[in-house]
Amino acid sequence: MQVFTPDEISRNSANKYLSVLIAAKFARVLNEFPRERTSKEKKLTTRALEELSAGNIEYRVMPRKRGGA
Repeated sequence: MQVFTPDEISRNSANKYLSVLIAAKFARVLNEFPRERTSKEKKLTTRALEELSAGNIEYRVMPRKRGGA
């Protein structure tokens, strides 16, 4: 099992919390694609964290929309 440190995953984003959110959303995207299910396949979260730490994921932070009453 590969261990990712907070410094590794936050190297390509603003902070470690944002990094985890980005990786989780990317793992959900990966889950939508068909794939071969083998015993040697990496988990989607591991693949997402690898891609994020390698700098292969592009993202942008959208400002939060505030609803007015």
